[in-house]
Amino acid sequence: MKTISLITAVSLLASSFSFAGGEGWTSDFAAAKAQAAKEGKDLLIDFTGSDWCGWCIKLNEEVFQHDPFKKGVADKFVLVELDYPRDKSKLDEKTIKQNDELKSTYEPRGFPTILLTDASGKPYAQTGYQKGGPEAYVKHLDELRAKKTDLKKSFEAADKLEGVAKAKALVEALGTLQPQHHKHYSDTIEAIEKADPKDESGFVKEQKFRAAKSDLEKQLSTAMRAQKLDDAIKAVDSFIAKHNPEGAEKQEILANKVNIYMSQQKLDEAEKALDEIIAVDAKSQMGTSAAGFKPRLAEMKKKAAAKNTEEAADKPAEKSE
Repeated sequence: MKTISLITAVSLLASSFSFAGGEGWTSDFAAAKAQAAKEGKDLLIDFTGSDWCGWCIKLNEEVFQHDPFKKGVADKFVLVELDYPRDKSKLDEKTIKQNDELKSTYEPRGFPTILLTDASGKPYAQTGYQKGGPEAYVKHLDELRAKKTDLKKSFEAADKLEGVAKAKALVEALGTLQPQHHKHYSDTIEAIEKADPKDESGFVKEQKFRAAKSDLEKQLSTAMRAQKLDDAIKAVDSFIAKHNPEGAEKQEILANKVNIYMSQQKLDEAEKALDEIIAVDAKSQMGTSAAGFKPRLAEMKKKAAAKNTEEAADKPAEKSE
């Protein structure tokens, strides 16, 4: 009787969790890696928001739920769904914790992000929603899988070189990956540093800069959650003073100041931050966007001033003694 009850409980637990993509998916990352290693497959990781992300839902409905997709990837990938729903009751605490950690590890820039990795979880390609249905998507994935072979060949060719030439070849190979995924290739990074101790390729400097940017993002997130907005501004200014970013990098960092000031409704300060962005490069995408936002900001300032005037007029006059 106890055995029957246990089996029933497990069955009910399993049936209580449904995957957006249908059957054939798992949310257990460790188990997925073990299965991929055993079966000689790669991982297809879907970073999704199943109850709020429109493109995620379209991808599931148009591709993942259909047999041509399931059959097309069956011998190539273990399918992993990492869901970030607004309704947290859909996931247990263990899964929520795991997904948060993996989000921090892989740094998806949006939803859906479809990440292709080897069995150990090392990324080699990334995509998202693609129109055309399941057959076209399987073909697209096959093309992306070829990048894994190309990357391996590039690494092997680089290993035949020495010194700075080897380092630059390895840097070029890593350049085919998203920058946030470089950290998963620690062995390659070590080889670059060993081959180019003077950092003539500039790769080590770039890696340190990216790490500093990541730390800044965490500082800003912590400060904003705690409503310590002045600390957030100081963090941005300190970063710029220390690392002296240029061009688009500097504009991206300055954009944080615009967002912080706007959240405080400090419109004059936000305008000054926009001017800083424009001063770096008025013709860049960020520069033109900043210039394009200024008329809207001016209108917001005008409305705020009118509201302040109206509130002052409605305020009762103080009685004189």
